[in-house]
Amino acid sequence: MKRSLPVALLTAMAVCAAPAVAHAERIVTLPGFRAPGTPAKYDKVQVVQEGPSTARNVLVLSPGTSGGAGYFVPDARDLVKALPGWQVWLVERRENLLEDHSMLDRAMAGQVSGKALFDYYLGWIGDASITDHFRPPTTEQTTFARRWGLNVAIEDLHRVVTAARKGGRRVVLGGHSLGGSITTAYATWDFRGRAGAKDLAGLVLIDGGSGGGAMTVSAAKKTLADIDHGSPFLDLAGNTIVWSAGAFSAVGSTLALKEPDQPSILQQWPLFPADLKPPVLATNRAGFGYALDSRTGPANLALVQAHIGHLAATGDPRGWVDDGYATVDRAARALNGIRGSDGTAWFHPRRLSLDAGAIAGGVANPTQSLLGVHATHGADVHLPIYAISTSLGAERVVRAARALARRSHVSAKDVKIVDDTRKYSHCDPLFDDARTNDFLKTVEPFLRRIGRR
Repeated sequence: MKRSLPVALLTAMAVCAAPAVAHAERIVTLPGFRAPGTPAKYDKVQVVQEGPSTARNVLVLSPGTSGGAGYFVPDARDLVKALPGWQVWLVERRENLLEDHSMLDRAMAGQVSGKALFDYYLGWIGDASITDHFRPPTTEQTTFARRWGLNVAIEDLHRVVTAARKGGRRVVLGGHSLGGSITTAYATWDFRGRAGAKDLAGLVLIDGGSGGGAMTVSAAKKTLADIDHGSPFLDLAGNTIVWSAGAFSAVGSTLALKEPDQPSILQQWPLFPADLKPPVLATNRAGFGYALDSRTGPANLALVQAHIGHLAATGDPRGWVDDGYATVDRAARALNGIRGSDGTAWFHPRRLSLDAGAIAGGVANPTQSLLGVHATHGADVHLPIYAISTSLGAERVVRAARALARRSHVSAKDVKIVDDTRKYSHCDPLFDDARTNDFLKTVEPFLRRIGRR
């Protein structure tokens, strides 16, 4: 989500993934929208496909701000187990093509140490002796990404939905956080006079969506100017190294899984943010849990937190105790993702978040005209709608889902609202254990009914 309904969720980094079990899973690359000024190698969109290709129904999920396809993997695996006849497609937006997964994939395969992984992505900063390291693209090399807004994302997503519909399959579109805003934008988008909702059989909004008024034209112009004179990408960590939050997540989650009981490498790094460091020396696993737990993580990271647990009472280094809805291992697997697709987007286009502020539930407005946003079919979304809210999206998510249903005259029996505002943090629907996961328990019957239509 983002400003307005979107506001509190603008920078949401969403999450999830699961252990290596028998499953049908692959990454597919599709031709993307030919974005003006963009090198052809980036005009692509990838999809992680979970479940049988023979399925007659497909749930397509779009990640939130700074989110990658991998963070949906745990829920996706649970869904295809519970719903025979369904496949889940997880969208990996084009910005993730800017990432370097070479050392991450080797670490996930157990081919390099945690220290080598850390040095490659982070340790080289401030240590000139490390010469083999990640070489991120510069602002000058990525100016084309200043135009990677909602139109580019929707056109890429349209190619995903079109591929999923082949053979007459039903497609339900959903997303977490900003991905919920993108879902609403797609359903209300004007494709040459035809609403995007015509391609779909339902919507799934996971603590995201779009409602209320749009960002003002003057505010949009100011942000546009800021983007045109600065980095194309969101600085989530606030340290001017735009890719660092993604690297922290990728490295931290991998260390938590591969070297869980070793002293935390990130905690001992002088450049690691102080508010992410436990008060005592912790293990890699405990340090990761401490940073993400809703009780100990910093307030400015509410968008990536869940109820996970707490530091152990004793130990040197200190371990971790799971006592929340989620577990630290599931959270780590979510952000770690799978080989080729981790759970974060290291380079999130600022223009995409800006444009989402003009969606306004699919109602035409002056800011849409300024930004080239075409979400104007807010009264033509005649689809079943599911929405779950947490403490971050709160009443904005509930109001937006109900307003969209009311505007499009969707019957009350086709609207399922799960209000977990007082129970869940933003990422609990993705990190929560499958046995107690409110999202899985309530979205499964919603999807099952659509599959029977």
